[in-house]
Amino acid sequence: MSTTKTLRDTAFSVLDLAPIVVGGTAGEALRNSADLARHAEQWGYQRYWVAEHHSMPGIASSATSVVIGYIAGQTSTIRVGSGGIMLPNHAPLVIAEQFGTLESLYPGRIDLALGRAPGSDQVTARALRRGPDKNGEDFPDQVAELYTYFHPPGGARKPAVRAVPGEGLDIPIWLLGSSDFSARLAAHWGLPFGFASHFAPTYLLPALQLYRSNFEASQHLDKPYAMVGVNVIAADTDAEARRLATSMQQQVLSLLRGMPGQLKPPVDNIEDMCTDYEKAVLEDRGRYTVVGSLDTIRKGLERILEETKADELIVSAQIYDHDARLHSYEILSKVFE
Repeated sequence: MSTTKTLRDTAFSVLDLAPIVVGGTAGEALRNSADLARHAEQWGYQRYWVAEHHSMPGIASSATSVVIGYIAGQTSTIRVGSGGIMLPNHAPLVIAEQFGTLESLYPGRIDLALGRAPGSDQVTARALRRGPDKNGEDFPDQVAELYTYFHPPGGARKPAVRAVPGEGLDIPIWLLGSSDFSARLAAHWGLPFGFASHFAPTYLLPALQLYRSNFEASQHLDKPYAMVGVNVIAADTDAEARRLATSMQQQVLSLLRGMPGQLKPPVDNIEDMCTDYEKAVLEDRGRYTVVGSLDTIRKGLERILEETKADELIVSAQIYDHDARLHSYEILSKVFE
């Protein structure tokens, strides 16, 4: 018997890259994110996560902890967090203090999801990590150190270094990845796991299988909890949704060509802009992308849910027009209301 839940039984969340559109500014992008978060709260989304990226002209969420504080201050009930913090870019103590501060300001609403990629190119990674030897191999040690700041060992002797705020706070920690590395860690430590299948679909199913089959219960989680990233572009008609999705596709093309830029307006025919190789890449990366009207979206997400058995779907929607982006998330909310 299938254990797949229905869409109505599945948690849905928002993944936001705070897109800076052509002709727009970072300030406008961040204000649009706050507006989307307020609407997502009303529409019943579980959480609102922002992603850490650097040296990207089209992404305004590089100072991720600051953005989380802004979004949390603009909302009242929705959980707000990172999707994710790229921990090797930071000292674990600093992240413990930042998220301890956020949790102190917005108790019971803050999530800390961690990744090990730089969130940018290698030149920027060296600028962030201050050396060529910082490649994320010590990620497990960093996560363990971070955890200890929140949950120091018992006993009368206080640790020499303490995270204040942070110490003693129960901030949910997630591990994120696009391969099996973080899946293994999340299983071993009994933590929730999120996979970046919205842009790296290839290893999703093997990673989920590995995570679930190796999961060890912890004080935080008694059974596996898997979140799957998807792109959803919804509109009143399939044709309009396909047109809106060309902004996201142009963004992928810009990255493929080594020319990241601001989010571009939609075009009528994306295939006119692609080589055969680029068309193949767009098709491959779109395996966990659903584009269309409400009925099309519902059918596509049912397929993904059946295939992945996900506990939660976190949805990215790189749409040029803010009102169209709001409308896309509103349409999507109809599948789980």
